[in-house]
Amino acid sequence: MALAQKYYLYSSYIYHDLRTNCTRLEKTTMDIALLPQHWASILCICIMIGAIVFSYVRKFMLTYTLITANIIIFVITWIYFLEIIYGIENDIQAYAGLGFRSMYLSVGYSPQMYTLFTSMFIHGGFFHLFGNMFIFFFIGLPFEQRIGWKKFFIIYIITGICAALTHSILNLGSSIPLVGASGAIFGIMGAFAFSYPRDEVVMPIGIGIMFLTRIKVMYAVIFFAAIETFIVWVDVPDGTAHFAHLGGLISGFILAALLLKKQKTHTKEGKTVYYDSYKPVEISKKDFSELKKLATTPELKEIYNKIKNENVPQVRDTWLEHFLEKTVCPKCKKPLHSFDNNVWCEYCGFRTKV
Repeated sequence: MALAQKYYLYSSYIYHDLRTNCTRLEKTTMDIALLPQHWASILCICIMIGAIVFSYVRKFMLTYTLITANIIIFVITWIYFLEIIYGIENDIQAYAGLGFRSMYLSVGYSPQMYTLFTSMFIHGGFFHLFGNMFIFFFIGLPFEQRIGWKKFFIIYIITGICAALTHSILNLGSSIPLVGASGAIFGIMGAFAFSYPRDEVVMPIGIGIMFLTRIKVMYAVIFFAAIETFIVWVDVPDGTAHFAHLGGLISGFILAALLLKKQKTHTKEGKTVYYDSYKPVEISKKDFSELKKLATTPELKEIYNKIKNENVPQVRDTWLEHFLEKTVCPKCKKPLHSFDNNVWCEYCGFRTKV
C-alpha cells in the first residue's frame, strides 16, 4: 500500500501565563499530508497537460482537444475506476484520486488542491461523459471562435474551479469526490450569455428528450439555469452537484464582465462574423444562388434559406448535405449526385455547382 508523505507546518502563538505572570511563545505542529496517486492517475494528468500544450503549440481548437482528452481519460478511468476516482485499491484508501473532495480545503490536506483541476477531466460513467461533451461541443466551439484560445482557456479553468469550490464550501468536510466538466461548461454558458446574449447557436434543448434547435444564447442559459435552480430548490437527491453548476454559471458571468465585457455581434453586411482561436477569418463568399432552382418544394426552400443565411461552416455543410439528399433533377426528376461542389444527374446530363 502506498503511504502518504507527511510534512509539518509550524505555527506559533503568544499567550500570557497567569501563574508566573510571564509571556511565553509556544510552537505547535500540524501534519500536512501529501497523498500519492496511482500510476493510471499520473498518466491521466499527463494527458490533461499534454492536450492543452498540444492545442497551444499546434494552434488547434481547444474545444476539440478537451473533448478528446476527456474521452481518452474516461477509457482509462473505466479500467481503473476505484483507483482514479476514489483512490481505493484492494478495499483500502491508498491514493488521493483525481476527484476533488471538500476535505482538501483543510490545511492538513491542502497539497491535494491540484485536484480542483484534475476533477474537470474525470467522469463517473458513459452518460455523464456523453451529456457533458455533447453540450460542450455546441456551446464551447462557437464561443471559442468568438473570443479566442487564451480567454476561452482562462474562463474554462477558472469557472471550473469556482464551481467545485461552490459545492465544496456548502459541503465542508465531505470525503465524496467531485468529478465532471459540467461546472466549467456552465461557466462557459454564463460567459457566453453575458458577452453575446442575442447570438444564436445550435443547442440540445428539452426535458427528458433532447432535440437540436437554433436558439439565442440568453434563452438557452435561462433554460438550463431555471432547471438547476428548481432542482436545488426542491432538493432532488440525484447525486449531482447542482450547486457546482450554479457556481460555474455565476462565475462565468462575473469573469466575462471582467475579461470580455458586453460585445456587439461582429457583423458584415448584416451577417455574424465568427473567429477561430487564433486569427480572424473572412465570411465564406460562396454563392448558393444556383441551388435556388433546385428548391422546388416548401421544405427545400426552407432548407435553402438556412444554407444561404448560415455562417457557421459546420452547420451550413450539414444543411447543404441534407438539401442535396432531398433534391431531384429539375429536368427529369431523377435523384441527383454530388461531390466536391459539383452536382449532376446521371440520367439527363444536368450539371451545376454549389
